[in-house]
Amino acid sequence: MLAACRVPGTGNFLGLPHAAREAATYPEHVNLTAPKGRSDSHVALVRRARKANRILAVEYPDARCELDFETPLQLLVATILSAQCTDVRVNQVTPALFDRYRSAADLAAADREELEEIIKPTGFFRAKAGNIIGMAQALCDRHDGEVPDTLDELVALPGVGRKTANVVLGNAFGVPGITVDTHVGRLSRRLGWTDHHDPVKVERDLQELFPPADWTMLCHRLIFHGRRCCKARRPECGRCPLTTLCPSAEVQVAKPAPRRSAP
Repeated sequence: MLAACRVPGTGNFLGLPHAAREAATYPEHVNLTAPKGRSDSHVALVRRARKANRILAVEYPDARCELDFETPLQLLVATILSAQCTDVRVNQVTPALFDRYRSAADLAAADREELEEIIKPTGFFRAKAGNIIGMAQALCDRHDGEVPDTLDELVALPGVGRKTANVVLGNAFGVPGITVDTHVGRLSRRLGWTDHHDPVKVERDLQELFPPADWTMLCHRLIFHGRRCCKARRPECGRCPLTTLCPSAEVQVAKPAPRRSAP
């Protein structure tokens, strides 16, 4: 793990790459007093949430999208394939897929059975093949074969929801977006940032806590943390750097060994 230390009297960290250092030291984007219509408790929540993001920036300086891609189209296809499938498995399938189909036109004209055979290891391959072919046909019909860079245009494509659209916007186009997958939703609830299970409502709650510039990287950090520490069934609270900020933390304190009675 990369060590970091704060320079006394400053907000600067040593030992971090520039991107992580910037994320770890950016100032709070909130007034010290509650804005009109907002309670002091909301301001406290904003501060706590942004502190957690800064800690995660130090903990995961290399957080990123773990799907392999070179173009917006490749990322769009990979994200469709990632539904109910691990990124590792998707990355095993996409090299052959992208070598066989190099453009939206290629995918639009794909033989469905051949496409299904290639993507079969990702699961739900029949539905995914239909979504990919339909999405590619829509790209050719509406966008000259190019992936659009707006949320409304992306979610209008077959098989593309808000989560997939935000992945593409944030990672292929640099447009801020909050991707609410299972990890982001679970950690957001555990950290007390939202009470909702509806991804759209979770997305809106997080938008109120963080500035747009942080949205994409926040999600990468939450996903990294969810996969490596704050797991669904057995969160490893004992080694979590967010324990003091998490109302759901369950740190197990070791009980002292019972004393043996004197012989």
